[in-house]
Amino acid sequence: MYELKTKENDHSVIEFIESVEHPGKREDAYRMLDIFTEETGYDAKMWGPSIIGFGSYHYKYPTGHEGDAPLVGFSPRKARHSLYFATGDTAREELLKKFGKHKAGKACVYVNKLADIDEEVLRALIRQSVAFLQEMYPE
Repeated sequence: MYELKTKENDHSVIEFIESVEHPGKREDAYRMLDIFTEETGYDAKMWGPSIIGFGSYHYKYPTGHEGDAPLVGFSPRKARHSLYFATGDTAREELLKKFGKHKAGKACVYVNKLADIDEEVLRALIRQSVAFLQEMYPE
């Protein structure tokens, strides 16, 4: 049976951010920590070794696969910041058009630095993603 690698754990978010080598990425990570906390109302938790997540939801796919995941999150990676928002939400695509310089994958949105994006759109993406997932997966 498949075991999820990205699980919520008790590792320190601050210690993780402090371990980010690049000072600019570390500064961005602290700013994102503030923004995500303000917009979600959730405390930051580590998910796996490198994702800072906020809130959680339990999903179950038609295939039977199920698990827990953060509602939203980010990871200050070496190349780019990875931002985690809900997939399948058409409102996300509309917001990304106004987001600024980024690349979007199926699950992640990648940004080089916070200065490249519109902070108000980031806040809207966070709120939209949380609302979408809470509607899709009510407790």
